[in-house]
Amino acid sequence: MPLIPVDRLLAVASAGFVALCLAVTAQAAELRLAVARGTVSLPIYVAQARGHFAAEGLLPELIDCKSGRHCLELLSQQQAELATGAEFLVALDAGRSAGLSILATLSASSQQLKVVGRRSAGIQAPADLRGHRIGAPAGTSAQYFLSAWLQHHGLETRQVVPVNLGVDRLLDGLARQSLDAVAIWEPMASQALAQLGSDGVLLPSPRIYQQHFVLVALRELSAQRGADLQRLLKALARAQRWIAERPDDAAQVLAEKLQITPAAARAAAAEHDYRLTLTPQLVQTMDQQLRWALREGLLGPAVRPGALQGAVDPGPLQRAVPGAVTLSGPP
Repeated sequence: MPLIPVDRLLAVASAGFVALCLAVTAQAAELRLAVARGTVSLPIYVAQARGHFAAEGLLPELIDCKSGRHCLELLSQQQAELATGAEFLVALDAGRSAGLSILATLSASSQQLKVVGRRSAGIQAPADLRGHRIGAPAGTSAQYFLSAWLQHHGLETRQVVPVNLGVDRLLDGLARQSLDAVAIWEPMASQALAQLGSDGVLLPSPRIYQQHFVLVALRELSAQRGADLQRLLKALARAQRWIAERPDDAAQVLAEKLQITPAAARAAAAEHDYRLTLTPQLVQTMDQQLRWALREGLLGPAVRPGALQGAVDPGPLQRAVPGAVTLSGPP
C-alpha cells in the first residue's frame, strides 16, 4: 500500500476540520441580544470572548446599546430577541403592558448608580444639593435611585431642581455647567469624574438601592425557544464561573471592550456580584419600585393587583442552572 505524503494528510485533516467548523456554525442557533454597554454586561462579554456561546451551539448577534432602556426599545421593536436592562424597567412595564419577563439576574450592585457633582457649584456633600440642578434620565433606574438617595440624606425632591435629560446629554450638561450634579450609572459616572477632574466630587452612596441588571425577553419567547434560552443561560453560567475564578483576566476582557485601563476595569468589576440568580430580593425590589412609580405618577392609577405576575420567568434558569432560582413562589 503506497504511503500518503504527510503534507497531503495534513491538508485532508485541515479540510475536514474546516468542514466540521462550518457544519457546527451552520447548525448554531442564532439569537439577537441587545446588550447595554457597561460593567453590568461583563458575563456576556466573557461568554462571547471565551467561546462559551459557541460551545453551547449558539451564534448570538450582540447589539451594542447606550442604556438598558435603549436595549428594551430594540426588543419591543423586534430588532432583538433578548435584551439587558435594570429590573426597574421591567417593573414599570409590568405596571403598563405586562409584555416582558426576566430570565435571570446577570449582575447585582449597590454601587452601579452614583451621584457626581461640581465643586465649582458649591457641592461637596449631599446637603449642598439644595436648590441645585440635578440631571437624571426620567423613567430609568437613575431617577428611582436619585429619589431614594435624596430621602436617605434627609432631602426631598422638591428641595432640588430635577432636570430630565437623555443619557447622551448628561455629561455635556456638567461640562457646560447647565447641571450642578448628575445621578447616573457606570461607566458614565466614572466618565463624568474624569471629565471634571479636580472639579468633580463623588457623593457618598451607601447601600440605598441594589440594582439587579437582568436578562429580559418577551413573555412568549420561552415557549417558542426554550431550548435555546437554556443553552444561553448555561453559557452565561460558565462565563460567571470564569469571572469568579479569573478576576484579573475577566477585567482584561472588560478593559478591552470598554476601552478603559485594566486597573479601572478591576475596580469597576469589584463593585458587582456576577452570580446568575433569581432571588426573592429581586421581586421585593420591583414591588417597591411599582409603589414608588404610582406615587410619582409614572403609572396610571389602574395598575392591577399582582402586576408582577409573570414579570419573572424562572423556568429556563431552573432547568439550565439548578439551584440558581431561590424564589419561593410566583411573583
